[in-house]
Amino acid sequence: MESTSSSYMIIKPISEVSSDLTVQVGSSSFCLHKFPLVSRSGKIRKLLTDSKTSSICLSSVPGGSEAFELAAKFCYGINIDINLLNVAKLRCASHYLEMTEDFSEDNLAIKTENFFKETVLPSISNSILVLHHCEALVPVSEDLNLVNRLVIAIANNACKEQLTSGLLKLDYTFSGTNMEPETPLDWWGKSVAVLNLDFFQRVVSAVRSKGLRQDVISKILISYTNKSLQGLIVRDTKLEKERVVDFESKKKQRLIVETIVRLLPTQGRKSSVPMAFLSSLLKMEMTTSSSSASSGSCRSDLERRIGLQLDQAILEDVLIPTNPNGANNTMYDIDSILRIFSIFLNLEEDDDEEEDRHHRNRFGDETEMIFDFDSPGSPKQSSILKVSKLMDNYLAEIALDTNLTTSKFIALAELLPDHARIISDGLYRAVDIYLKVHPNIKDSERYRLCKTIDSQKLSQEACSHAAQNERLPVQMAVQVLYFEQIRLRNAMSSSISPTQFLFSGNYHQFPQRAGSGAGSGAISPRDNYASVRRENRELKLEVARMRMRLTDLEKDHISIRQELVKTNPGAKLFKSFAKKISKLNSLFSFSSLKPSLKGKASTDSRFLFQRKRRHSVS
Repeated sequence: MESTSSSYMIIKPISEVSSDLTVQVGSSSFCLHKFPLVSRSGKIRKLLTDSKTSSICLSSVPGGSEAFELAAKFCYGINIDINLLNVAKLRCASHYLEMTEDFSEDNLAIKTENFFKETVLPSISNSILVLHHCEALVPVSEDLNLVNRLVIAIANNACKEQLTSGLLKLDYTFSGTNMEPETPLDWWGKSVAVLNLDFFQRVVSAVRSKGLRQDVISKILISYTNKSLQGLIVRDTKLEKERVVDFESKKKQRLIVETIVRLLPTQGRKSSVPMAFLSSLLKMEMTTSSSSASSGSCRSDLERRIGLQLDQAILEDVLIPTNPNGANNTMYDIDSILRIFSIFLNLEEDDDEEEDRHHRNRFGDETEMIFDFDSPGSPKQSSILKVSKLMDNYLAEIALDTNLTTSKFIALAELLPDHARIISDGLYRAVDIYLKVHPNIKDSERYRLCKTIDSQKLSQEACSHAAQNERLPVQMAVQVLYFEQIRLRNAMSSSISPTQFLFSGNYHQFPQRAGSGAGSGAISPRDNYASVRRENRELKLEVARMRMRLTDLEKDHISIRQELVKTNPGAKLFKSFAKKISKLNSLFSFSSLKPSLKGKASTDSRFLFQRKRRHSVS
C-alpha cells in the first residue's frame, strides 16, 4: 500500500496495473481496481453497473476509512489481522459492503463471524471490550444483533462463574481441604465501567435477570458510578458551592445518578448497598436536581433506602446539602432528613405491630407469655439508640446554622419517641449550641426548645452545667435541680434500705445512666454510701448557689408566671411549675439537715419535711 498524499491511498496488486476506480470514504480517497472489489463486495458491484464509472462515494461505511481499508485489502487477497479491537467494525463493514458467501466463498462476513463465536463470546472480558467498540457502530451493530448477543454472553458467563465458584466451595468444604484464594466474582466489574450508560444498564439488567448475586451487582454499580462521575460526588458542601459545573455536565450527572438508582438491588433492612454510597447518590441528586418527576422519584427512592438502614449511618451520611438553586437558604436539607427519620420510625412501628400479631396468634390472651423484645440488649433497642444518638449529633451540627428556624429544630428534636433516648445529654448539648448561636430568639421559643429536654434523663455533669447555664429559662434550671434532689433522695433510700429501694415503684422512675455511680450490682454498700455522701456534698453546694440565683430572679417571677399563662391558657403548666417550686423550697430546708450515717432515715425528719411544705413559695 502506497500513499500519494495524506488523503489518497493506493492499493496495488502484484501486477503493476494502474487503478481504474476511486473510492471516497469520508475525508479519505482510495485508488483501487474494480475487479477485486466487485468479486467480493455485493454493494460495490451494484454501484458499478455502468462500466464507465470511475469514482464512487461510500460515506456511511461503519468504522470509517480504517475499516474500509482493511476490507479492501481482504478483497485483494492480503491477509488481515482480525482481533478484538477491529472485529466489531470489520463485521459491520462486511455487512454494509455485502461481503457474504453469496458473492465469494470464505468471505469477510463469515471470517469475522467465526472469530466472534470462537474468541469473543466465550470470554467476559473479550465480550466487554468488543461491546465497548460497538458503541461507535450503532445502529449497524444493533441491526446485526451484535450488542444483544454480547450482553447475553456477559450475563451467561458471569452466572456460570458464580455457579462454578459455589460448587468449588462445596467441594472444598466436604473434602476438608483448605480452599485456594477465590477470584472475586466482580473481577470484571471495573472493565464494565468503560461502557456508556445505555450499554451498562443493559448489562446489569441482564446479569440480574440471570440470577447474579445482589452484593456483586452493588459492587459493580459502585465501581461504575465512581469512574463515570470521576470524583464529582462531593461530601464537602462548601467545596461544591465554589465549583463551577456547566449545565450539560450537571444534566449528565443527574442522568447517571437516576439510572444507577433504578438499577440498585431490592432494598431491605439488611442491604448489600453501603450507606455511604446511598448518601453520596442523594447528595449528588440534591445538588443537580430539577423539578422533573423522575428527579422527585429518584430522591424519594434514595430517602426510603437510607431510612430503612438508618441505624448504619454516621453523621456525615445525613448531612445532605440543600439544592443551591432552591428557595431554602439553610446549609442542609432539613425536610429530607425529617422524611428519612420518619421512614425509620414508621418501620419500627410496623415491626411492633407485626410482633404483636405474631405473639397474639401464638399465645392468645396469655400476656404473661409475651417476651420483652425492647429490652436494652435487644437488637431492636440497640438500633433505635443508634438512631437517637445520630439525631442528637445531627442537631448539634445544624444548630450552628444561623438560618435554621426554631420550628425546624424543634420538629427534629421531637421526632423521636421518649423511649429512644436513655440519656438526654446529647439533646441538651444541641439545644445549648442553638441558643448560643441564636441569642435573639423569643423567650417563648427558648422555652419550647428547652421543653424538648427530659430533665430526668440528664447526667450529673449535664445537670451541673444546666443549673449554671445563663442561656436557659429559669424554670428549666429549677426543674433540673428539683429532679436532681429527688435522685439524691432515692440514692439515700437505696443506701438505707437496698431491698426496699429495688422493688419500689420509684426505681424505674429515673432510668440508669452511663457514668452514674448508683445502681451497679458490683459496688459494695459501703462504697455506694460513700458515693452518695460525695454527691450529697456536691448537691449542697449547688443548692447554695441556686439560692443566691433565686434571690436575684425572684423579681422576675411574676413576669414569668404571666408568660406561662399566655403560653398555656389552661395554666396547667404553671400549676405544675409552682408545685415544683414549692417542693424545691422545702427540699432546700431538708438539705440543710445532716443525713444519718447509720443507714436509716429518721421518721421525725420525714414529718419535718412534710410540715415545712406549707411554708414553701407558691
